[in-house]
Amino acid sequence: MSTMNMRDAPPPFIPGLELSRRLYTDVVRPLLDEAAPGVPHSAARLGSGSEVLGYDTPRSPGPSRSPRLQLFLRRHDVHRHAGRIRHVLASHLPKTFHGHPARDGVEVTQITPWFVATLGFDPSAPGDIGPTDWLATPTQLLAEVTAGAVFHDGLGELAPLRSALRWYPHDIWLHVLACQWRRIAREAPYVTFCGETGDELGSAVAGARVARDLMRLGLLMDRRYPPYGKWLGTAFARTTTGHHLAPVLTAAVTATDWRTREKHLSQAYEATADLHNQLELTDRVPQDAPPERFTTALTARISNPTIKELPPTGAIDQFVDGTDVLTRPGSTRAMYRVTHQQPSHGHRE
Repeated sequence: MSTMNMRDAPPPFIPGLELSRRLYTDVVRPLLDEAAPGVPHSAARLGSGSEVLGYDTPRSPGPSRSPRLQLFLRRHDVHRHAGRIRHVLASHLPKTFHGHPARDGVEVTQITPWFVATLGFDPSAPGDIGPTDWLATPTQLLAEVTAGAVFHDGLGELAPLRSALRWYPHDIWLHVLACQWRRIAREAPYVTFCGETGDELGSAVAGARVARDLMRLGLLMDRRYPPYGKWLGTAFARTTTGHHLAPVLTAAVTATDWRTREKHLSQAYEATADLHNQLELTDRVPQDAPPERFTTALTARISNPTIKELPPTGAIDQFVDGTDVLTRPGSTRAMYRVTHQQPSHGHRE
């Protein structure tokens, strides 16, 4: 290999979370001890980015392969020390770290404002996280704060916050599952209807939508927040039944005639129904029962009357499908309130 080829060769792949951990341990922590000795902090890699979900590869875009992290300080320490810390980091962080840009990779902030900006609410506020907090927050955003990695939790706050957000409360989970089955119930008949009227393209589109809903349902059953479309297939493959259902759903979405498409989707329905029964969330529902039966069975098990009476729309990304909205927690909360005719003042429902 020529000298030029060796010089141009890309650095060996290091997963983004590991790269961020090394940046913190090898560089940021020593600089922090110099800039603000004795000041407690927490350090983590949370938020947006394929590496946070563990999906980055050598082909990931540059930002996902560059080390990044959040450095959390207490509120009064932000006012006292953040300026000095930022100055030291700006002066001493290397331009590159293991071959990747690193100069702007550290965000100095505090926990509450960061979570509010990321989720749209403060999960550490007094009282339980309310139904609106859960349902108005896109699952992608919940995944971004519960995945990733905490490198140091000197403030002792990140671990309990992430634990509280790890998964839906039981009744919220039942509600979201019921609404997902309802989505399938409403869409599934179009696969046959379009096919019988000679609209194979319409049938194929409906079949793909049902397959997507079944994938999201499989993730919800597996207690995993469904990510946005780019990583939906990757996440689904890691679920309990993903390895079994993926070939069936692939056959459904690639079928060229509606009867074949319907046959494969029927197999997927029955496998998903079997998983539902294994969870024992409701009385047993026959595997060949229509999707509405699962919605009814799940709703019947919700004990909280407030949740039981919610409109059957579910979480925000079960009835809104626009990236420009779902990446903005303020927009999703406003849309959820409008849809559910809720007041905009700040009490926790």
